[in-house]
Amino acid sequence: MFLQKLSIEKPIIQAPMAGVQDSRLTIAVCQAGGLGSLPCAMLSFSQIEHEVSQIRQQTEQAFNLNFFAHQPPVYTQHMQDLWFETLKPYYQEFGLTKADILSTGARQPFDQQTAELVADLKIPVISFHFGLPDNDLFMLVKKSGAKILSTATTVKEAKYLEKQGVDAIIAQGLEAGGHRGMFLSQDLTTQSGTFSLLPNIKKHVKIPVIGAGGISDNLTAKSAFILGADAIQVGTAFLLADEANTKDVHRQALQSERAEHTIITNIFSGGFARGIANRFIQEMGGIHQHAPAFPYASFVTNPIKNQAEKQGSDEFSSLWAGQNARLAQAGSAKNILEYILN
Repeated sequence: MFLQKLSIEKPIIQAPMAGVQDSRLTIAVCQAGGLGSLPCAMLSFSQIEHEVSQIRQQTEQAFNLNFFAHQPPVYTQHMQDLWFETLKPYYQEFGLTKADILSTGARQPFDQQTAELVADLKIPVISFHFGLPDNDLFMLVKKSGAKILSTATTVKEAKYLEKQGVDAIIAQGLEAGGHRGMFLSQDLTTQSGTFSLLPNIKKHVKIPVIGAGGISDNLTAKSAFILGADAIQVGTAFLLADEANTKDVHRQALQSERAEHTIITNIFSGGFARGIANRFIQEMGGIHQHAPAFPYASFVTNPIKNQAEKQGSDEFSSLWAGQNARLAQAGSAKNILEYILN
């Protein structure tokens, strides 16, 4: 029933991963029978239209566009200066100055123009991270015929999403790589693992629930289904897909022993996210009180990352990864999908 609702053949959703993919991965997953996803929070309207056109030219399967529903926080010059002073030793190490701080590039929240665009494009599935947009925008998307998914990291968030009228909930456990979809609270002590979160959400809501976090092979997928998942969402494993744009240093880290040590950190973007431990995370302590809220911390950290990567180092890169990255295997998106489901 749930697969029919989303118009997909297999109960697997490719997690949208900004910065490491474009429509190639989306298309490959759709062609393999899953729900391919495209992250759109960093794309312009013309880029979204182009990518959607590419998807529709190469597959007739349903696909998902993902957007961020965060509320832009207060960001002041004082906050930026404080974060810069905290990171100043790294700026000096890489020959950077205050003039290198970025002023653009933040991930954009879902707004009226975006809602009108996706409604006009008649997108089959729309997913949101960090809650939901304002009700008027939500209803505009819903009336376009799109099925709406959103991430919950607690039972409270899941119940909220069901009440608002989403079609399915993505239960994101603490094992998941990348940004946490937290939106009702920023208290990390409220977060639980997939295999605790999933059955508890299933107990409290009546709509379909998608298990996410730490699902990288057939055994972890089967475990999620046993605990009641109507489908699973997989991100880290698809970072190793041939069709992904994952950087070589990231691919190498995912397939090394380093991937056994991941940590929740806020120093890259200001939002809580899980990645492979490196020098930057270890020296900064993972979570830092001076990091401006998501997404503004990246304005000061990205120049360091970019300069380090030019020198061949990933010690300042956001190597997003879930806790079971070592269970994943590289290959085509089709092979990865079959490895997880069969």
